[in-house]
Formats: sequence, structure tokens, C-alpha cells
Amino acid sequence: MAVMARRLPPLNAIRAFEASARSASFTSAAEELCVSQGAVSRHVACLEAWLAVKLFRRVHRGIELTAQGSSYFRLVKSALDQIEAGARQLQFNPDERRLRLKLPPTFAMRWLVPRLARFHALQPKIDVQITTSHEPADFDREDVDVSIYSWPAPPSGPGYRRLFGEVLLPVCAPGLLANSPPLVEPADLANHVLLCSLNRPLDWPTWLAAVGDIGVDGNSGLKFENAALAYQAATDELGVMMAQFVFVEDDLRTGRLVAPLALHVHTSRAYFLATHPNRVQPERVLAFEDWIVKEAALAESRFP
Repeated sequence: MAVMARRLPPLNAIRAFEASARSASFTSAAEELCVSQGAVSRHVACLEAWLAVKLFRRVHRGIELTAQGSSYFRLVKSALDQIEAGARQLQFNPDERRLRLKLPPTFAMRWLVPRLARFHALQPKIDVQITTSHEPADFDREDVDVSIYSWPAPPSGPGYRRLFGEVLLPVCAPGLLANSPPLVEPADLANHVLLCSLNRPLDWPTWLAAVGDIGVDGNSGLKFENAALAYQAATDELGVMMAQFVFVEDDLRTGRLVAPLALHVHTSRAYFLATHPNRVQPERVLAFEDWIVKEAALAESRFP
């Protein structure tokens, strides 16, 4: 099927007409368009001839629109306003400022969000949009720039950067120790409720395996949809949470949580940043990647 060509009036003539009608002056239009007054007058005459319509009347003090010219001016101005607005939107290109992150809920709430002010201070023009999920990002199907997940081994292929490893330690609220049985030795855990996330069922068994056989069932206790809820339960004195050090460092420093048992267990897992492996990354992604890798290195340097 053949595509019919548009039948448009000369676009330079349209610009000259719109500027003249808006200012009611060929002279002002010429200054705006950086051409001579004669050029504006010729463009308008060309448009009038093309349309076979008189657009202006010449009056003593300049020009004024005819009835048909006034009607046409409203249409032309509206069309040019839309073109201008569209051009500005493309120049502004908000997508180039929007950084779309897909993160595990606990990572987002307990590690990234408290640090985002530092990133915003460095990159105030980048708007960060966060969605949370435990599922890996599908960069070919999802509108995502960066995802972060914990893996037992470094993923193969391009598009991955290691952030930090995992260190497990039991934590609880100070009030729990004041109002419950003692928690001095690992075996004392038998007298406490164990808290964990359904998404991390191996945390307690991994730590208890490093302790040795003390008769504590690592699969018992209260289990929550995600670790963020389990951390909150620990803060509310519901029991003892098997935590990752990086997510409770601030709580331990401020005293909201305490670590009554000395053993810290380094696991084989680590957090990695992932981007589309076959795409040249825009500046917003490169800026975020550079920043978070430095933040992660600083956090890991404080691991026990």
C-alpha cells in the first residue's frame, strides 16, 4: 500500500506567519527569526499565495490578522506549541535521569536506602526508582537498569560486579537478655525463639554447623516472609535473629541490637550487582555502579 506524501505549506513561511501574527509586526518577527523584514514579508506572501487566502491586513501602524488569518493562527500556534513541547521533553529526556533498581527487600531497606542520601548528594540529577523482589531481573523483558542479588558463587559472563560477602551472627534486642533466660553460650539458644527469613532457611543451620553439635534445631522458631520482618521481630524482642553483619552494623553500633555470642561465620555467598550483559550502559548506571562498589568495599572493610 502506497504512503501518500503530506501536502504541507512551506515550513519557513509557517514560522514567519506565526511569529508575525504573535507580535503583530513583521519587524519583530524578523528580529525573532534573525532574518530581514523583507524576508518575513515574502514568506507571508508565499503562504498567502499557497493558501489562496489573505492572512493579514496592512494598517497604518502595522499589520492585523484577517478573520481567516486569526483562525489559521490559532491552529498553527497550537501545532508549533506541541512541537516545541515535544522537543523540550526529548531534550530533557526524563528516562535518562531515571535509574531503575530491582533489589531484594532486605538489601533495599537495611543497606541501600540508608545510604541513598550520599548518592543523591553526588548525583542530584539522577532519580532513583526502586522495586523489590527476590527474583532475578530479566533485562530483556523488564524495565530495569540494575539488579542486586545474593549468589553462592560468582555468576559467569559479563554484566556482574561483586559487592560484598556475607557474615552471619546471632543478634537480639537488649531487652530480651534482660527479661529472658541467659544467652552466654551457643547451647543457651535452646531456651530462646529462633527468628529467620523463609528466603534464607540455611542461615541458622550454617551457623550452628560451625558451632558444632549443641542440640539446637536450626529449623525451628518463627519464620518470616523476608529478613526485614525478622529483623523487626528481633528489635521487638520476639527472639534471636540470625543476621547478616552488613545489615545490622548500624543497629549494633547504636545499641538497638546486640550480638551476645562471639562466633561470626563467613559464608560462601556474596552480593553481586547485575546489569544487562550485552548493552552499553548509560552514564546514570555507570555512576551508580561506581558509587555502590565503593560503598560496598567500605562496608566489607568493617566485617569482623
